[in-house]
Amino acid sequence: MGILAIITVIVSAYFGLTEPNLNSETSASRWSNQNSVSQIKRRGYLRVAVFGDLPPYGWVNSSGKRVGYDVYLAHRMAKDLGVKIRFIQVNANNRVDTLNSNKADIVLANFTVTPERKEVVDFAKPYMKVSVGVISPKKAPITSAAQLKGKKLIVTKGTTAENYFTQQKGVNLLKFDSKTQQFNALKNGRGAALADDNSYLYAWVKQNPNYTVGIKSIGPRQYVSPAVKKGNRSLLKWTNQEITKLNRQSFFVKDYNKELRPYFGKDIKPTDIILKQG
Repeated sequence: MGILAIITVIVSAYFGLTEPNLNSETSASRWSNQNSVSQIKRRGYLRVAVFGDLPPYGWVNSSGKRVGYDVYLAHRMAKDLGVKIRFIQVNANNRVDTLNSNKADIVLANFTVTPERKEVVDFAKPYMKVSVGVISPKKAPITSAAQLKGKKLIVTKGTTAENYFTQQKGVNLLKFDSKTQQFNALKNGRGAALADDNSYLYAWVKQNPNYTVGIKSIGPRQYVSPAVKKGNRSLLKWTNQEITKLNRQSFFVKDYNKELRPYFGKDIKPTDIILKQG
């Protein structure tokens, strides 16, 4: 055996012996998980993926400041971790990619839990309940699913509304990449109606009184949760503990009153959005 071959064998044996055991939670966190709690603390900031155009959950206001229900939660989580915060702006269809490419540690972007999404990300405990709703012009209201057959329904790619109505026969979906695009399409008359999470459709129609939430809830009741990269057990465990603690402190009531109540109509109650506190 030549000298080069001998060196190769020795080096390979050494790294084979010292390679971390990725089946170990500690080793996995240290070696294969770039976004563990310990590494976030060492780094000094938490990277949170949020929407930038979805009031009242996550958007940039006229003063250039990021605000909203999810943003308020993100600030509290960073504070409790003892680190600063950095926001990563996402659209509905790139939330998973943002986690998988390690551009963000956690997603707080109105992310509804579905069986399909649970295959590609890890969801923490929920902090909000939601279902699909449908809005339409008051002059031509859509009040039942039967009225949508043969008509164009506007949705955002990667949303639960898209997933739900893809399975419904006779509905023609007009898909867009962002919330801004989809609402502009509705205003421009490109579809008969628009479907999305009812929780922020309530807010949108208050600001756009020529439209109505003709269908307040369709499909199953679902939940919104923080999401972390698949296998990030460290951050998932911490986030679950954080959501439990914040529930006990009635944090989400405070979050609702500050960030959501001013944007909803009088017919919407905190219990329509947030889970039982205490």
